[in-house]
Amino acid sequence: MGIWQSSLATGLIAGAGGVFLGILGFWAFGRLRLSGVRTQVEQMLEGARKESETVRKEAEVSARAEILNARERFEDETKARKQELNALERHLSQREAKLDARMDQMVEREGELARREEQLRELRKGLEREQEEIGKLREQKIHELERIGGMTAEQAQANLLENLERELQTESAALVRKYTEQAKLDAEQEARKVITIAIERIAAEHASDALTASVALPNDDMKGRIIGREGRNIRALEAATGVSVLIDDTPQTVVISGFDPVRKEIARQAMERLILDGRIHPTRIEEIVAKVRREVEETVRKAGEAATVKLGIQGVHPELIQTLGRLRYRTSYTQNVLDHSVEVANLMATMASELGLDVAIAKRIGLFHDIGKAISHEVEGAHAIVGAEYIRRLGESAIICNGVAAHHGEVEAESVYGILAGAADAISASRPGARAESTAMYIRRLQQLEEISHSFKGVREAYAIQAGREIRVIVEPDQLSDDDAAMLARSLSQKIEQGLQYPGQIQVTVIRETRAVAHAR
Repeated sequence: MGIWQSSLATGLIAGAGGVFLGILGFWAFGRLRLSGVRTQVEQMLEGARKESETVRKEAEVSARAEILNARERFEDETKARKQELNALERHLSQREAKLDARMDQMVEREGELARREEQLRELRKGLEREQEEIGKLREQKIHELERIGGMTAEQAQANLLENLERELQTESAALVRKYTEQAKLDAEQEARKVITIAIERIAAEHASDALTASVALPNDDMKGRIIGREGRNIRALEAATGVSVLIDDTPQTVVISGFDPVRKEIARQAMERLILDGRIHPTRIEEIVAKVRREVEETVRKAGEAATVKLGIQGVHPELIQTLGRLRYRTSYTQNVLDHSVEVANLMATMASELGLDVAIAKRIGLFHDIGKAISHEVEGAHAIVGAEYIRRLGESAIICNGVAAHHGEVEAESVYGILAGAADAISASRPGARAESTAMYIRRLQQLEEISHSFKGVREAYAIQAGREIRVIVEPDQLSDDDAAMLARSLSQKIEQGLQYPGQIQVTVIRETRAVAHAR
């Protein structure tokens, strides 16, 4: 027991000593470590102080340099500004010196002017005195001459002027007569030369278009089919085309009569196709006529293009080409208007070439000079003026429009082209065989019948048929009632009686047709 206790005490003492020694060693180690940290901290602080000192010195150096640069710039700018001010001051001084010099000059000039004005006043007074003396002398001489000559000054002056006027009139009349006769002679010779050259260079053929067209039939039985039950087929064909279909005793022949060649051509082609097709009834007639009308419009376009290509004319508006082609089916006193227009264009081109004018302008005026004849008759006015306005809207130049408008003298020609157009038109029209005056009045009467009909409101189509003995008028059913149609027939007949001269009588037929269409499916 005692030994155990003694051993325990010894162990406790030894453990306590070990703990003490461990604490003492840890404390000593901590002191050593703290001392190293303090040393490091002091070293870092010393480095920071040195670095801050370095930065401070660098900043001071940079600030000094910036201050020096700013001072140098300020001094440079101040120096430049001083130089500018000095230059401006010198300039102002020079200006001031010049102004002073000019002021001195002006003062001198004012003095000089004052002196000259004084001299002029003196001279004026001297002239006035001399004029008074001259006037007195003149009056004395006049009185002396009047006493010697036995007449007053006014009478002598009038006598002298009268003699001079008589002599001048005689001399001027002689000169005018001389130069007028010479100018007429030269102009006539030159005109004959130009026209002769133009006619010799243009060799145009012309055949008058007949007013009727014959259609051959396979047999006489076809006449009955063309007429139809109660004449409905022939009436439908005449209404659709606007021509007269004449069926008489001529074997195997049907005659189509109409003054409008376009309608006549449409009716002829439609009749031939109906005969070949064999189906002849109102509906089929309308279909064939519509198809033929489209084909004729295409033919019209090609005819217009062919005319421009033949003459070498380019840049023509498509609508103008189409309208130009319609002249192929138009006639003026039976002369084909398209052929006539091409002939006039060639004549004008030849004359313009001889006269040193623009050939291209001459050709365009010649080709378009009768374009107004192809425009609808609903447009009022002379064809030359209507045509000129029409081509103006389609982009033709002012000189061409004036040439077209002036070729009949209805407006004043602003250039020589209008005069050439009138001359070429007259040459082409007066050529033997070109026009037949015998049918002119007849065609004009038929045209006037249709024009009068179209002058009424609500008229859609009007056709003069039966050689002008009947006018058929188709009206718009939504604009005119049956009573209005009856009144229109009476009014139209009265206007025809008042405005036209014609043999016999003219039948006026007004047609108002209403259709109702439905489809069964």
